[in-house]
Amino acid sequence: MVEIQQSPDAITVNVHFSRADTTILENDSLQISQETQETTELEEDALPVHVTDRIFFIDLANKQQTTIPLQIFELEDLEELHLEKNLIENIPGDIHRLKKVKVLYLNKNYIHNVCEELGELKYLQSLDLSSNPLSYSSLHIISKLQALRQLRLYDVNLDEFPVEICKCLHHVELLGLSGNNLRYLPKEVVNLRQLKEIYLQKNRFESFPLELCHLLNLEILDLEQNRVSFVPEEIVSLTNLVKLFLAFNNLLSVPDTLHHCRRLTVLDLSNNLLRRLPPSFKQLTEMNELGLSGNNLEKFPRQICHWMSLCLIYLKNTGLQMLPSSFTRLTCIKILDLSENFFDEFPKEICAMENLEILSLDDNQIHEIPPEVTGLSNLKCLGLTGNRFSVFPEEVFLLQSLEKLYLGQDKGIKFMTLPRDISKLQNLKELYLENNCLEYLPPSIGLLSNLEIVDCHNNLLKELPDSICQVQGLQRLLVQNNQLFQLPENLDNLQKLQLVLLDGNPMTDPPVEVCSQGNLAIWEYLREKRHQKAKATKIQAWWRGQMVQKGLGIFAELQKLLKKGKKDKKGKEKGKEKPGKGAKGKK
Repeated sequence: MVEIQQSPDAITVNVHFSRADTTILENDSLQISQETQETTELEEDALPVHVTDRIFFIDLANKQQTTIPLQIFELEDLEELHLEKNLIENIPGDIHRLKKVKVLYLNKNYIHNVCEELGELKYLQSLDLSSNPLSYSSLHIISKLQALRQLRLYDVNLDEFPVEICKCLHHVELLGLSGNNLRYLPKEVVNLRQLKEIYLQKNRFESFPLELCHLLNLEILDLEQNRVSFVPEEIVSLTNLVKLFLAFNNLLSVPDTLHHCRRLTVLDLSNNLLRRLPPSFKQLTEMNELGLSGNNLEKFPRQICHWMSLCLIYLKNTGLQMLPSSFTRLTCIKILDLSENFFDEFPKEICAMENLEILSLDDNQIHEIPPEVTGLSNLKCLGLTGNRFSVFPEEVFLLQSLEKLYLGQDKGIKFMTLPRDISKLQNLKELYLENNCLEYLPPSIGLLSNLEIVDCHNNLLKELPDSICQVQGLQRLLVQNNQLFQLPENLDNLQKLQLVLLDGNPMTDPPVEVCSQGNLAIWEYLREKRHQKAKATKIQAWWRGQMVQKGLGIFAELQKLLKKGKKDKKGKEKGKEKPGKGAKGKK
């Protein structure tokens, strides 16, 4: 998964690999029995005084609860309870009455102690106590939950992980410990033989915990954002490993033995100190996602050209200047990030990748786009910000499927005009042209019926075309720091327009003080302006009528002509009457 965000001067492709537990509250709740269930979302004052219905699921998340309502403990059949994002400070002893509860979320509260009674929930399978100021001395209670399969203790300021939990909870499959102060794991962690997923992101590990190499069922291992400088060769024993996250560490190399983890599909080594990959990595043929951004690579790692299933590649800021011809084998790629490198030409090796949907080439030295780019028939997002174009690259108009186009020009020659053929991109939803020298937008921009965002800040725009008022789907118009002094008078007709940024323009119509008050004030000004204009038009029409009638001022000659016209008309009518009378006389 990749998230595309707009930064002030470039498209930003953030790496978001497909994890199973990316957030503290994950949609991993156990399946509830399919017999007559009732899913209840209750406010505090809506809780039943006498519970008669069989309720299996209750969501009281983010309800400003300071305590767990007592009525909850009357729900004998309750299996899943959400109380996250509240103001709860204590878990009451009555929690033991929820004898059938399997899933309990109490994360993001103010809980200090885990009460003894929590340990009596013998059917509890998923517990989340993340983001609470927990007392370490009370965590041993968790070791009594023999049925526990998933335990999340993210951001609870742990300096060490309780040994008791490792000794007793042999059935845990998911362990979330990210966002703590851990420097090591207890050796007893090897007892967690059923563990499939462990999340240790944002801790203080300086070495790879060797104990993890004994957890043979491990499928997902996340050690991102630590200080790890070395991965042991013993990682070879993790033959069931599917996803490995080691980004933002201090790795100088990765062991050759990793190629024995043949089930590996996701590998993130971004932002380390790597120069190359082991040649044997070409045997990782199941690879689907690879992150190498932020490593100063000696050259393109050709091993990855053997990974025919590869869909996502992140090679941002890796010092690359070109791609090998074998790169064309990777026909399944959907997302490719080559930004912040040294490409001086648009890589023709990618032009035939018909499955490519997102391409980032921002901050390179590209000066033109080849016509072969038309082969990217499914490309939806193209980032070309910060390159060396001397003129607007009209070849982008060949990309009929394009939905997002980033062409901010903070480097090189600024664009003076936006070609009228921009209207050919009928699927375009977002257009980013910041940091150029555009004075006008072509009227044809009004033909982009799917357009939602226009970002032209830091240009030289003198006016906006009236046709922009035809883009009914427009939601954001960012034109700050230009030379605008007025807005199209019907701009308020765009009902979906949520944000208009006009800072740094010499606005007079509406004036700056109105613009500074936001959209509503601007819309009111434009409506009032139209009303006054219509009123003035009526008055002017009436006044002209009066002037013509009375033959005053410049309308005197017009009055004479009107009178002369009337006399001529009467003369003609009399001339017609004379033959009529003669005919009557003969009869």
